[in-house]
Amino acid sequence: MTSGFREQLYIGGAWVPPDSSDRIEVENPYTEQVIGHVPAGTPEDVNLAVSAARQAFDGWSALPMAERGAHLDRLHQALAARAADIARTVGQELGTPLKIAQAVQAGLPLTVLRGYADLALSPVVEHTIGNSLIVREAAGVVGAITPWNYPLHQVVAKVGAALAAGCTVVLKPSELTPLVAYLLVDAADEAGLPPGVLNLVTGTGAAVGAAIAGHPDVDMISFTGSTATGRAITHAAADRIAKVSLELGGKSANVILDDADLVKAVKVGVGNAFLNSGQTCTAWTRMLVHRSHYDEAVELAAKTAGGYTTGDPFDAATRLGPLVSAAQRERVRGFIERADARLVAGGLDAPVPGTGHFVAPTVFADVAPDSELAQEEIFGPVLSIIGFDSDDEAVTIANNSKYGLAGAVWGGDEHALAVARRIRTGAVDVNGGSFNPFAPFGGYKQSGVGRELGQFGLEEFQQVKAIQR
Repeated sequence: MTSGFREQLYIGGAWVPPDSSDRIEVENPYTEQVIGHVPAGTPEDVNLAVSAARQAFDGWSALPMAERGAHLDRLHQALAARAADIARTVGQELGTPLKIAQAVQAGLPLTVLRGYADLALSPVVEHTIGNSLIVREAAGVVGAITPWNYPLHQVVAKVGAALAAGCTVVLKPSELTPLVAYLLVDAADEAGLPPGVLNLVTGTGAAVGAAIAGHPDVDMISFTGSTATGRAITHAAADRIAKVSLELGGKSANVILDDADLVKAVKVGVGNAFLNSGQTCTAWTRMLVHRSHYDEAVELAAKTAGGYTTGDPFDAATRLGPLVSAAQRERVRGFIERADARLVAGGLDAPVPGTGHFVAPTVFADVAPDSELAQEEIFGPVLSIIGFDSDDEAVTIANNSKYGLAGAVWGGDEHALAVARRIRTGAVDVNGGSFNPFAPFGGYKQSGVGRELGQFGLEEFQQVKAIQR
């Protein structure tokens, strides 16, 4: 496995020393031990990276799209060869159980990158409107600022699309989980990506993230993270009218109608809420259940939650790893402590391992739709169950949120589809429909602006030009 102690940044196609000797330590959230460190980048490092990206832009954007696709194909091959390292690295720096890390933290970004390579390799079809030829061109230099919960997937969703579109990139991964980003850049270097096309500057949001967001030579910011930070980035970019794409928070509703397969809906719903220890922006953290099935659903959810074993992420029996940090653990515990609802599973007194940033899988029933539990993104393994008496009431509760990222509906096929159409959110799964990594992903309301993944994600990094003839 590659060392977690990284001393350099990647700028202009080379590993270079950072401007400062300061380092950011990376902790294993299960052992609570330091497993590596990365440079604490500075605005000067950002300046160098943006300059390299700007110098590379004209040549990279001028390449035929198929040639960029060939570069992405080689990058995919180099990254796929590191799949085992990716899973182990995320297991160590985030605490994701290894089985999930292999399938999701390593598998999903490889699928997404493969998709962008294939899109780039496909023939470009331009179209006309009257006497106008409509063409798409690269947006320019992109600042990509990514979160810690899916640390490679969120990077690839931005970098893969941006590179395919002809943009060059300055990447700032989360300081909590930066090591897996180095594996991507190692792969890019091995694959022979042209100098300056992809640049890596690690550091804090206050130093590096702010410098990227406010840099006059960055044409577009693509950010995934909290709504509060997304708002600050939007303000910084607004001064120069830079394009911003944001994927922010969520408080998704899992609506279980009166004609649903209750056992399946509850089991899958609990699993979705607790995926990645609940540290998932699309998590269905509000389970809305028709009153005719409410008591049974509460009992099923509590029993299902009891089967989520906490422990060592590298133990095959572990289904729920630690939270990413002590601060995140205390934040989640605060929500549980303040909850004004009926605790039916887990809670602050439930047993967890003595070492690691754990919160027991927790379920509350009789949650008020306007309460903190039902309104705020907790980002931990906490599920709220809310009852309803009619489809109209279910839709009202589901839409009673400042967020609108994801959700689910269970019921008779046409019944569930009709309700799904009424929910104001960027994605809705009907009766367990599986996640599609090529469909547009993004949110309504304070869950963000813009879309990622597939053709829609590619187009987010392009400008549209009309040429009159």
